[in-house]
Amino acid sequence: MLRLLTPRRAAVAGVLGLALLGAACSSNNADTSGTRTPAASATTASPMAASGPFGAACSTVPASGAGSLDAMAQDPVATAASNTPELSTLVTAVTKANLVDTLNTAQGITVFAPTNDAFSALPKPTLDKALDDPKGLLTTVLTYHVVPGQLAPDQLAGSHKTLQGGTLEVSGSGEDFMVNGNSSVVCGNVKTANATIYLIDQVLLPKS
Repeated sequence: MLRLLTPRRAAVAGVLGLALLGAACSSNNADTSGTRTPAASATTASPMAASGPFGAACSTVPASGAGSLDAMAQDPVATAASNTPELSTLVTAVTKANLVDTLNTAQGITVFAPTNDAFSALPKPTLDKALDDPKGLLTTVLTYHVVPGQLAPDQLAGSHKTLQGGTLEVSGSGEDFMVNGNSSVVCGNVKTANATIYLIDQVLLPKS
């Protein structure tokens, strides 16, 4: 979720399970037993931490059908994302990078999935440049949104190493989280068959 230019990128994308993808807000499928990536700092579990999907954007998920919460929880992440209108740009990027199969077969990952609005906020030249370099820049950006292990809300705050090799910094608690100080979680703790998804409102760019 492969055909990458270097062995290092192949290893990165092989675990990927990015994209992301998948706004399946299934409130009865919360899983807090996933493995957490070692963090430089982390908050302790809060009594107010969300135990199921949370966030205003979760209300946009259909009540029934392929894109519903229950259906998404049964699908692997790329398939779940493909049934989610809010993630159509992300799905396009994942498909262009030839990561669909990799994502669908990955196990135990957390995906910070940018919504369509997040991609729209990027300068068009930046987005076009990434899409024109699927095995380079695009793969680098996508893998920066993926963390090994399925993080529950009470494990989210802190530092998390990504598949790209860089580090994400998550702050907040309960149902209010920010990633790298400028991207808000708008629908979190969403389950697919092989990933936990946190939809975010800004694309995350790794430090060069």
